Amino acid sequence: MESQKKYRSGFSFEFFPPKTEQGREKLLAARDQFAALKPVYVSVTYGAGGSTQQGTLETVGDLMAAGLATAPHLSCIGSGADAIRALLQQYIAMGIKRIVALRGDMPSGMRDTGEFHYANELVEFIRSETGNHFHIEVAAYPEFHPQAPTAQQDLRNFKRKVEAGANGAITQYFYSVDAYLRFVDDCERLGLDLPIVPGIMPITNYKQLARFSDACGAEIPRWLAKRLEGMGEDLESIRAYGLEATVELCRHLLEAGAPGLHFYTMNQAAPTQAIWEALALGDR
Repeated sequence: MESQKKYRSGFSFEFFPPKTEQGREKLLAARDQFAALKPVYVSVTYGAGGSTQQGTLETVGDLMAAGLATAPHLSCIGSGADAIRALLQQYIAMGIKRIVALRGDMPSGMRDTGEFHYANELVEFIRSETGNHFHIEVAAYPEFHPQAPTAQQDLRNFKRKVEAGANGAITQYFYSVDAYLRFVDDCERLGLDLPIVPGIMPITNYKQLARFSDACGAEIPRWLAKRLEGMGEDLESIRAYGLEATVELCRHLLEAGAPGLHFYTMNQAAPTQAIWEALALGDR
């Protein structure tokens, strides 16, 4: 963890483009609450193949209107070089300084992956088109990408993204401190030196979390799953215990030297704000 301890702690929040006016109002309310916490930046998800491009652009505008440094996600699967080039120029014109560069998942029914197959190719393209204009974040998987054939191959894939020009990494969410610590140690052995910020998913609904985790390969430890399963439909108890477990996770990560936290907010302020207050992050 020595590589991480030299980086200044920073906190960031992730949003997704809402699909309805009611969803937008919810996002704007969360935006205003998070703006008061003065994050380093906020990010906005982007559907593979540009499936949410307009929504991403609108949400980026909404967040920037509150004075928040905003980092749009950019996924390359199913997209062409011309489309990504045009989008990069649009982001430059908007004053965007940071991008989260991802491979993305193939949209349902799409067979052509497009001109880019892997995230390192997207990072290389961004650098070739825009030089050092953007601070580029990439994804990291402490429990390894669900499509990676081996842990070693996944680490080599991550190394390629870093060598292509990534400035930092955000991890998939996890609930095992040891998984993150081992991943950072593995990266150090490969000579990689960049901030690797843990992704944090607040626990508010166990069934929903279990579905997300199955899809993205994030492991819910057995001890945690059994506790949450035993609470059945008692959402109040699930939230209370989920808050306790997530606060403890974050505390251990920060004490170990993690360079901040990136919260997957699901466009809700209250769960993340409860973690923030329990950890007194405003005092850091």
